[in-house]
Amino acid sequence: MKTIDRERFLEESMNILGQIHNQLSSLPALKITELEPECTALVVVDMINGFVREGSLKSEYAEKLIPEISKLMKLCSARGIPIIAFADTHTQASPEFDAYPVHCLAGSSESEVVDELKASAEFKLISKNSTNGFIEPEFQDWLSNNPGIDGFIVVGVCTDICVQQFAVTLKTWFNRQDRKSRVIVPLNAVDTFDLGPHNRYLMNCMALYGMLGNGVEVIKRIEDD
Repeated sequence: MKTIDRERFLEESMNILGQIHNQLSSLPALKITELEPECTALVVVDMINGFVREGSLKSEYAEKLIPEISKLMKLCSARGIPIIAFADTHTQASPEFDAYPVHCLAGSSESEVVDELKASAEFKLISKNSTNGFIEPEFQDWLSNNPGIDGFIVVGVCTDICVQQFAVTLKTWFNRQDRKSRVIVPLNAVDTFDLGPHNRYLMNCMALYGMLGNGVEVIKRIEDD
């Protein structure tokens, strides 16, 4: 494999990252009235205690999303848009613990949705034992039972892991069936974490840009009418 030229890589990356930042900075907002309630669902990813308030993977950036997501949940609920909340829930045998510290064990408070969002609106809770909620049998059943829903607003954490995997997999699932769909990710309602070389700003930008390249509709925010 050819060795990467460090200086050329850094120089060209700075230029491209500037272009990506400009593209993300100019994203449009979307009014909730532009979405048909009977065809739309809100999906809240991993806004649980184990990523927000306690445990080895808690993040202040996840906690800062609560007001925006709470507002969006209330807005969707008022319009009759169903809400799904994924909650990371692992067994002691989870292979994820080879890559991440032990987190969100089944039966622990870490796997519970944060209280503020519990109080915001009713939702269908789906536990997931991997980073990609799409493959959970309970979500597959929900998809089968709701064939008229082809629009999804996806919010939560982490932008570059669970959010991106779910959003892109969902979009490609519809594409495979030659079905039109809207998978929407509001920039102000997703975030990730800082840890060593995992720089929050960089990973957020690259994940959002990657989703755009896969047909996901990344927007600035969703507004009330």
